[in-house]
Amino acid sequence: MSTATALSPNSKSLEGTILPPISWKGPITYTVIGLIAIFGFGLTVGGGDETNFVLSASSDAIKFGTLVVPSRALSVAIGVLILAIAAFAAYGAAKRIRYGAWLPSLVGVLGIISFLVWSGAGKAESLPIPLLLSQGIIFAVPLAFGAMAGLINERVGIINIAIEGQLLAGAFTGAVVATLTGNPYLALLFAPIAGALVGVLLAFFSIKYKVDQIVVGVVLNVLVIGITGYLFSTVLKNNKGTLNTPPGLSKIEIPILSDIPIIGSVLFNQNILVYLMFAAVILLQFLLFRSRWGLRLRSVGEHPKAADTVGIKVNRTRWINVMIGGAVAGLGGVAFTVMQGIGFGKEMTSGKGYIALAAMILGRWNPNGALAAALLFGFAEALRGTLSIVGTPVPTQFLAMLPYLATIFAVAGLVGKVRAPAAEGKPYEK
Repeated sequence: MSTATALSPNSKSLEGTILPPISWKGPITYTVIGLIAIFGFGLTVGGGDETNFVLSASSDAIKFGTLVVPSRALSVAIGVLILAIAAFAAYGAAKRIRYGAWLPSLVGVLGIISFLVWSGAGKAESLPIPLLLSQGIIFAVPLAFGAMAGLINERVGIINIAIEGQLLAGAFTGAVVATLTGNPYLALLFAPIAGALVGVLLAFFSIKYKVDQIVVGVVLNVLVIGITGYLFSTVLKNNKGTLNTPPGLSKIEIPILSDIPIIGSVLFNQNILVYLMFAAVILLQFLLFRSRWGLRLRSVGEHPKAADTVGIKVNRTRWINVMIGGAVAGLGGVAFTVMQGIGFGKEMTSGKGYIALAAMILGRWNPNGALAAALLFGFAEALRGTLSIVGTPVPTQFLAMLPYLATIFAVAGLVGKVRAPAAEGKPYEK
């Protein structure tokens, strides 16, 4: 078959090279967001309505006071800007130019600003931006650790649907250990062990016995939910004071940096788990793409047979990294209990493991991208609480759906065409 006849209608050939097909998903999505910003947010508020934003936290050394903006004019202006970006993206799509993750990120931020302006239009209460950002980071912690766990596992070729169970196991173990010892920092040591044990089960069935990895992950989630739910009902509930009252992690203020206006209190006056999240992302980004360990991990996930021919023990590499991934997710589980100083509750992860999996996909199996996606979903979670206090016209049922709607919308509309590791989900036999 000639090259010309093998091409799809929207592909072109340049000296025998087949170019990728044109994707209009991005421009169409941006256009829809722009129209919503104009007609859904801008033109539905009164012409004289204003929105108030608090730009400084109470602990900031420099205070900016309250920013007052015209609700309709700003929302319409943002919508027009998003439509211009959509036209720019359409030109890039026609020319097959890839702009990277910054373009959908910009559209997402602009869309959120437009939504905030509409939500606070005409309200006496002000929207506290530093508080909103700080809570967004807190809610993003378990998602980021879960996404990194899934990333490590899938980069080595193992699909990890069991992130939910690993987070829940870490939350349970962290709460019990912190309560028994009175030391919340010990929870950071024992919770990863609980997550790693779930990873052992995942590796045992998916690597040794080659059971379908998605089925194993779902079963492990149900298993952990059942075990922790049983222990909560029979042990923790009746001994709350001695087993399920963990102390919280205190905030660690970084001098000078914490005094930076707006972002100082958000980024540099947090607990140790937040700092560990950022450090883990930086470390994983370096190790994954700049170290021998990362090269071996990626080679096993992409082409295990080729890795085997150069002396890499494929299944042993998968075993080790599946347990590492489980430990990372277990550490993230501490965010549900010890980080906030609250006791363990049945199924308290509430599907966050699956949102973490979506963050990994939205981040294109890259640590930095996964963190950005986790922050986006965490911000959506924080938005629910803040808007309910301000008195937004959005129904409370819709506010409860925000994190999950943001997940579906982001993965379906913004992620674009992505490619998972080639050997993902495929058992290896010599």
